[in-house]
Amino acid sequence: MKATEVDFTLNDGNKIPAVGLGTACPPEDQEHFIDSIVTALRSGVRHIDSAWYYGSEPMIGVALQRAFAEGIVKREDIFITTKVWPGRHDDALGSLNESLELLQLDYVDLFLQHLPLCYVRDTFTIVENADHLDTWKEMIQIYKTTTKAKSIGVCNYSIPFLERLFKETDVVPVVNQVELHPRLPQLELVKFCRDHGILVEAYSPLGAGGAPLIKLPIVNELADKYKVTAADILVSFHVCKGNVVLARTQNLERLKQGWEFVKISSEDLAKLDDYGIANHYRYIAGNFGNNLGFPDWNDSVDCHTGV
Repeated sequence: MKATEVDFTLNDGNKIPAVGLGTACPPEDQEHFIDSIVTALRSGVRHIDSAWYYGSEPMIGVALQRAFAEGIVKREDIFITTKVWPGRHDDALGSLNESLELLQLDYVDLFLQHLPLCYVRDTFTIVENADHLDTWKEMIQIYKTTTKAKSIGVCNYSIPFLERLFKETDVVPVVNQVELHPRLPQLELVKFCRDHGILVEAYSPLGAGGAPLIKLPIVNELADKYKVTAADILVSFHVCKGNVVLARTQNLERLKQGWEFVKISSEDLAKLDDYGIANHYRYIAGNFGNNLGFPDWNDSVDCHTGV
């Protein structure tokens, strides 16, 4: 069974495929990127995670129109996400409209707040007198009064930030998209989200650039045990826990192959969690201009790409 065949139910009743294709850091070869999206859809991927900040939405729009024209998928068969960047903290609707135009769509299935921050537009400078929850409140109004976003959620929210959101607004995010993998299991955050009906989405499931986690001995031992690839183990690690996983690749052969879903035993899942606790590492964090409430946020590399 392919991992792309599994889906979960969001707290608003909408369905979401358990595996999505990440689209951050697109290559300079735009036609290859477009081909990778079409190949993914042809191979069974039904969930594409995008964002205005990634710069890939124009190419995704071309790929989607090509897939529709060739009869590979229909719009209602796929799940598309976009995000509002902190530089558009005071114009979530404008950001969404721009993304819809680039994607050549009338609506997205999921609209996310990319970071709980407010930047001066086109910079990483924090707007000191702005409140990131105002962005979320605008997103709530978009959700309630338009048909442009079927569901809304957040990214990179720590427990303290979620607690404040619960106190000051009346809509619980359907997802919280965060970095998550065997070196960063974030067990407390995942449990907190689950206890409050929030589905966790895992980005960077293979690590950052170069997919370093596929080289881990513990991952390869499990790959040998279950007779699958290391990437299959890293993807199934999340699906088995009930988390959505966003895998990023433009390798056409890998996309054609897809990801096998492996029912990893609870004992082996615990081994991976224990490994992460003992060998903690956050690949995507650094100085975004503020501390987001994660205990380890400032201990990691400074990276403004791929979030």
